[in-house]
Amino acid sequence: MEPADVGRWFSTASPLATARGLRGRAWGPLPSELYGRQSPPAELDAALEILSGARTCVLTGAGMSTASGLPDYRGRDAVPRSPMTYQEFTGSDLARRRYWARSTVGWTRFAAARPNPGHDALARLGPLLPVHGIITQNVDDLHRRAGSSPVVDLHGRLDAVRCLGCDALTSRTVLHERLLAMNPEIAARLPQLAADAASAPDGDAEVDRTDAFRYPPCGLCGGVLKPDVVFFGESARPETVRRAMAILEESGALLVLGSSLTAWSGLRFVRAAERAGTPVVILNDGPTRGDVHARLRLHGRIESVLARWESRLAAAG
Repeated sequence: MEPADVGRWFSTASPLATARGLRGRAWGPLPSELYGRQSPPAELDAALEILSGARTCVLTGAGMSTASGLPDYRGRDAVPRSPMTYQEFTGSDLARRRYWARSTVGWTRFAAARPNPGHDALARLGPLLPVHGIITQNVDDLHRRAGSSPVVDLHGRLDAVRCLGCDALTSRTVLHERLLAMNPEIAARLPQLAADAASAPDGDAEVDRTDAFRYPPCGLCGGVLKPDVVFFGESARPETVRRAMAILEESGALLVLGSSLTAWSGLRFVRAAERAGTPVVILNDGPTRGDVHARLRLHGRIESVLARWESRLAAAG
C-alpha cells in the first residue's frame, strides 16, 4: 500500500539519511561535499535522447527558484528552520498571529521574485522537447510567469488566500495592505525586518513579539483565512493531485528538476512513473530520495543543462 497523502514533511527521511540508511531531519543543509558535481556531456546528451519526442512531464522543486532569490529548506545553503504545520495554524490563534506576522514581513521580498534563466530556458524548451506539462512543488507562480503551460501548482500559490470556512479565494496582495494597516508598528519597521528575513523560504520570516499581531477574518463569512498553499502536515487538494497524475500518465518521460524528493508529495510521481515503465531523469544539485528510481541521474546547474538541450534541439531543427 502506498503512503497516504498527508504531506508528511516531518516524518520523511532526509536525502542524506536515505542514502546512508539513517534517519534525519526533513530539511536543513547537508554536507557540502554532496553538492557541486557536474555530469559529463555524454550523460546530458543521453538524457536528451530519452526525453526528446517523448511528451515529457516535468516535476520541479525549490532548487528551480533559488536563483530567483527564494531560499529553500534543504539545499546547500539552507538555514535550519521549523516551519509551521497545518495543525498548529488551524489549532491556535497565537500560532496564526505568529504566522501572519512572519508572512507579512517576508511577503514583499517573495512577491518581488522574478523568473530566473532556468524558468526561461524551460519555457523555451517546452515546444522543442516537447514538454507535456509542468507539476511544480513551488508556490511562487514563476513557471507560468516565464511562459510555461500547462502548470499544475501541486502545493498551491502563495499569492492567493483561501477561507477555511467558505472556501472563497482572495488576493494575498490585498490582504497584505490590510495587515499593514492593522499593525502599524510592523509597517513602520518593515524595511529592516524584511532585510533581516532575506534567508527565509516561502516568505516565512522570523519576527519577535507576535502575540499582539492582528489579522482579519474572511470578509464573506467571518472564517479563518489561510494562504492557499499546502502547509507541512497538510494534504494536497485531491483534484490537484488528479490533474498532476493525468499529465504524468499521458507522458512518455518524467524529468525532475531541483527537487530533493524528500517528501512523498513529489516522490509519488517518480514512483508512479517507475511502476508504469516511464523513464525518469533527475537533475538536482545534491542527493535526492528518488535517485534509485531514476533511469539517469544528472548533476549540474539547471539553467546550463536546459540551455544545452535547447541549443541541440534547435540545431536539429
